[in-house]
Amino acid sequence: MTSADWATKDFYKVLGVAKDASTDDIKKAYRKLARANHPDSHPGDKAKEDRFKEVAEAYDVVGDPEKRKQYDELRTYGGGFGPFTGGGRPGGDGQTFDMGDFLGGHAGGGGFGDLFGTMFGGGGGGRTRQQAPRRGTDIETDATISFADSIEGVTVSLRLSSDAPCGDCNGTGARSGTVPRVCPECEGTGMHAASVGGAFTMTETCPACRGRGLVVDDPCPTCHGSGRGLSSRAIQARIPAGVKDGQRIRLRGKGASGERGGPAGDLYVNVHVSPHQVFGRKADNLTVTVPVSFDEAALGAEIKVPTLNGAPVTVKIPAGTPNGRTFRVRGKGVQRKDGHRGDLLVTVEVHVPAALNDEAKAAVEAYREATSGGDLRANLFAGGGR
Repeated sequence: MTSADWATKDFYKVLGVAKDASTDDIKKAYRKLARANHPDSHPGDKAKEDRFKEVAEAYDVVGDPEKRKQYDELRTYGGGFGPFTGGGRPGGDGQTFDMGDFLGGHAGGGGFGDLFGTMFGGGGGGRTRQQAPRRGTDIETDATISFADSIEGVTVSLRLSSDAPCGDCNGTGARSGTVPRVCPECEGTGMHAASVGGAFTMTETCPACRGRGLVVDDPCPTCHGSGRGLSSRAIQARIPAGVKDGQRIRLRGKGASGERGGPAGDLYVNVHVSPHQVFGRKADNLTVTVPVSFDEAALGAEIKVPTLNGAPVTVKIPAGTPNGRTFRVRGKGVQRKDGHRGDLLVTVEVHVPAALNDEAKAAVEAYREATSGGDLRANLFAGGGR
């Protein structure tokens, strides 16, 4: 939507509501008109399509509280909507007011130009506009923590290097003992107004000062006139419990400082978790593999199992437990966001001794004799090898 649309259209009339209509009344009027004129309900009807666009355009302005406020200010400033024709419209004393004067044509700015500048981010009254605060840049760094710390959470010390005001010139960009001067092209705004279609203007970064609003005649030798440099600082950052290897943590406001009172950027920490020699992780569960002897697996047993940063727990192994079976210990895993913990998954691994003494060997041979008569691999050949 162009500036001319704001100046020449009565959006309340388009929607058929009063200027002081409530937000709900405006919304109801829009929905009713949108349904009545929707192109899907009237295929090929150009008039309905144009009406639908007109209604949508009006609701986009007066249906938005901020835009509606600006629009009402514009209507009040302009004294209502009369028929703007040619280069102006007649005033009450017979004079003709040039629209170019109101829309930024005067060098002094003001009037509609300033209002349009607020609405569209530009305007002709550039001399009075101040440079907006600028948010600091985001910083990214890496942190390596232990497996246990990733489960329980930890505070780490990080040394950061980021963009900051130059320490030698205090951010002015000028050599010590000198000061920068206001840019003569943009008069300190940092923006340059370019004419578009005569009375209307758009703004762009001033090419003379590159948006700073200041010109440095004798640059600082350290920052070469940019006013910026590198700063090194140490911060304490909290890594939350349950963080995963490779996860990216965002710390708001811990990035580079802003300019002209703007907020600081954010800090992104790429977390690397060192592996644990005993425990692993599967989602919110911890995993551990525990060796058991043949007799424990065959006859059953109660075994002690370690937990991370806690006392051991007892796990009952039923008789006839096969190699690779996993048992679940509730609440001994990773802490979740809701405050509850995952589980500890205990997988048994039947241990086969590499060597047997004579007594053990005799016992195993006796076991073989006692269990002979069955072939564990019989089913493998049931199909004749096909």
